[in-house]
Amino acid sequence: MSIKVAGGKKENGIVIGNSYDKYGAKNPIVKWMMNGFESSLSSFVEQVNPKEIHEVGCGEGYWILNWSKNGMNARGCDFSTQIIDIAQQNARSSGISPTIFKSRSIYDLIEGEDSADLMVCCEVLEHLEDPEAGLRALQRVATDYVILSVPREPIWCVLNLARGKYISSLGNTPGHLQNWSKNKFLKLVSQYFTIVDVKTPLPWTMVLCRRF
Repeated sequence: MSIKVAGGKKENGIVIGNSYDKYGAKNPIVKWMMNGFESSLSSFVEQVNPKEIHEVGCGEGYWILNWSKNGMNARGCDFSTQIIDIAQQNARSSGISPTIFKSRSIYDLIEGEDSADLMVCCEVLEHLEDPEAGLRALQRVATDYVILSVPREPIWCVLNLARGKYISSLGNTPGHLQNWSKNKFLKLVSQYFTIVDVKTPLPWTMVLCRRF
């Protein structure tokens, strides 16, 4: 599915969404990596078989629209009003109600209103100044399962350096404020949730967990 992406836009000095449509990428390496990510994420969603999905940090809405097209009750939020505008445009283009997307920061999630039996938060925590506050917010609204993913370090930075990107920051992607190895991320997550399963599609760590 091809979607409109942010293309490097910023909001309040923060890079929003995707700089290019990585989901529709033709580059064989990018395509292979995204297939691995999608396979892992889809496996977790199937394992949970949720009644409702709420994706926090939904960006341009790729996953929400995919799940909606497959008949699932899915909605999403993002701190950026610009990116939610794009997500709503993508929804309309797909014949889906744009109301499934709203602007809301992870820090401001509301119990009940934003709750779901599956909360998804992929590629978000590394952008947060206070990731533990983000995890506490997810803990507050989750009624059962949570899926989290972050770049796996140092592999992420090494791969960036190998392709000649972000040399001055030693391969760290702009906007990434946090860096975790697999073990360090699992240690962090285990303080807030019970870890059910872990997958490592290169170059990410993806965790399926539940409320205590």
